[in-house]
Amino acid sequence: MAEIFISYARSEEPRAVRVAEALRAAGHRVWRDDELPAHRAYVEVIEERLRAADAVVVLWSAEAAKSEWVRAEADTARHLGTLIQATLDGGIPPLPFNQIQCADLNGWDGQADSPGWRKLVASVEALAPTVKEAPPEARARRRQVCVCVLPFANMSGDAEQEYFSDGISEDITTDLSKISALGVVARNTAFTFKGRSVDICEIAAKLGVSHVLEGSVRKAGGRVRINAQLIDGESGDHVWAERYDRELEDIFEIQDEISKAIVRALKIKLLPEEEKAIEQRGTTNVEAYNLYLLARQYWVTGNHGDVRREERVMRISSRAVEIDPYYAQAWALLAIAQSSLRYGYGREMDDGFAAANAALAIDSNIAEAYLPMVKRLQDRQRLDAAKEKMDAALRLGPESWEVNKEAGRFYLLRRDVAAATRCYEKAVEVMESDFHAWAMLSTCYFALGQKSKIREAARMMVSEAEKAVRQDPSNGAALGILAGGHALLGDGERSREWIDRALLIDPDNLNMRYNFACVLATHLEDKEGALKMLGTTLSLAGPLQVRVADTDTDFDSIRDDPRFQKMILAAKKRHGIADPIAAPVSSPAK
Repeated sequence: MAEIFISYARSEEPRAVRVAEALRAAGHRVWRDDELPAHRAYVEVIEERLRAADAVVVLWSAEAAKSEWVRAEADTARHLGTLIQATLDGGIPPLPFNQIQCADLNGWDGQADSPGWRKLVASVEALAPTVKEAPPEARARRRQVCVCVLPFANMSGDAEQEYFSDGISEDITTDLSKISALGVVARNTAFTFKGRSVDICEIAAKLGVSHVLEGSVRKAGGRVRINAQLIDGESGDHVWAERYDRELEDIFEIQDEISKAIVRALKIKLLPEEEKAIEQRGTTNVEAYNLYLLARQYWVTGNHGDVRREERVMRISSRAVEIDPYYAQAWALLAIAQSSLRYGYGREMDDGFAAANAALAIDSNIAEAYLPMVKRLQDRQRLDAAKEKMDAALRLGPESWEVNKEAGRFYLLRRDVAAATRCYEKAVEVMESDFHAWAMLSTCYFALGQKSKIREAARMMVSEAEKAVRQDPSNGAALGILAGGHALLGDGERSREWIDRALLIDPDNLNMRYNFACVLATHLEDKEGALKMLGTTLSLAGPLQVRVADTDTDFDSIRDDPRFQKMILAAKKRHGIADPIAAPVSSPAK
C-alpha cells in the first residue's frame, strides 16, 4: 500500500506530478489518484489508500480550498495524525487547517534546497521514513503521540483568578509544543471545552489524540496547588497523575516538572535543545509573570472600545516591566496598549514605539512588538514600511491572535478584503470567544458576498457576545456586537432593542457607537441614523478610527453623501490626516 498520499485540485495536477516525482526521487513510495484501477469504485479506493498512508501531503491552492474532495481528504488525515500541508500559491489553508504548519511551495521549481521543500521533506521523513519494508506494527509505532491540554479548572473560589489557571494551561501547551516527537492540539481547540463536563474518551476520539491532560489550579495568597493527570484517550485510564502543593514562587518549576513528567510517561526522548527550550521563560520573576497574565486577560476579555481597558493594561504591564525590565512579552503588551491609546483614542502620549523596541531588543522574535510600529508608520503615511513590519509580525507570529487581528484591520484599511478575511479567520480560530473578530469577519464576508458564511459569523457573534454579557452586563462592546449579529440574522427589531439598551448602559464607548453606525448603514438601511451615529463618533474618535471609517466597506452606501464626506474631512483635518491610506475600490453590492 502507499506510504505517501498526494491530495490536490485537478487544476494543479502538473505541480502535483512534480511533487510526487521529487518525493519518489528521494526514495519514498507515493500514490496519487492517477493510479486508480478501472475495476473498483473511486471512493472506495481513495478511502483505502488514504487510511493506509503514513503521510498525506495536501497541496493547497485557491482551487483546492474550494474542493470538497481535498477538504475531506485533509480532514481525514488530520484526524489520523498523518496530515502534511503545502501551499502552492502562497495562500493560507482554509479553516480549520490554517492552525497547522504549512510549507510554502509558491514558485517552487523543483530545487531540493528550497526552504519550503526542505520543510515538506522533513515532515514527510518524520511520518514516512525511507525504510520501506517495515511491518504494519512498526508503521503504527511511528505514528505521532498527540496530546490535548484541557483548560485547567480554577478552584480558587474567585472568578477573578481565572486568568491564572488559563495562563498555566496555555504555558503547558506551549511547552509541550516544543517537543518534536509530540503532537499537541492547538490552544484554541482545547479551550472550546472550557467549563464543560466532558468525557475524556469522546474528546480524544473527536480530536484524534492519544492522550488528554486535565487539571485544576488553586491559588491563594502566596501558595498554589495544582492537580494534573494524563489520561489514555482510548481506555480512559490514568497514565500519570500528580499534585503539587507549593509556594507561588515555585510555579515555573511546577510547569517544568509537569511537562517533563508527561514526556517520561509517554516514553518520549527529549532532545537537549528541547529540554532547554521548555525551561526558557519570559521572566524568572513570579510577581511579574502574575501581572502579565492579569494584564493580558484584561486585554483579551475587556470591554473593547472602553478606554479604561487600555489604561488598566498599561498600568499593570508598566508595573510588570518595573519588576523585571527584561520581560519582553510584558514590554510588547505595554506597547500595544500605549499604541491603542495614542492612535485609537487620540491621547497625546507615548505611542508604544519605545516599549516595542525594548521588547525586540530582549527577544527579536516577539511578533506582537511589531504592531505598534505598524500603527506609527501608517500614521506617518509610510505605507510600504508599515507593510514590511506587518509582514514581519505575521512571519514571526502566524498563530498569534493579536497579530492576525491587527493584520485584518491593516488589510481592511487597504481595501484588501480577501487578505483581511484570511487574517480574521485565523484570529477567530485562535480565540473563538472574540466576538469583535467575528463581527469584523462578517463585514469581510458581506463585502465578498459570501452569504452562507455571513450567517455563520453572525451566529458566532451573538453566541459569544451573549456569554460576555452574562459575565458583565455592562460590556458595551458585547452589547454592540449583539445588535449587529441580530441585524445580520434578519431580526431588525431585536437589533434596535440592543442598540437602545447599549446606548443607555455605555454611551461613551466609541467603538460600540462606530459599530452601530455600520449596522444602521449596511444592515438596517437607516442612512439617517447611521450618519447621526457616525457624526457623534467621528467628532471624538482617534486617528486610527477615522482612517478605518474612510475606507470601511460598511459605509459604501453613504460614502457619496455630502454629509459623510464633510464629517470625514473634518475628522481628518482635526488629526492632520492627508489622503486615504488606499483609494476606495468597487465592492460587491450591499
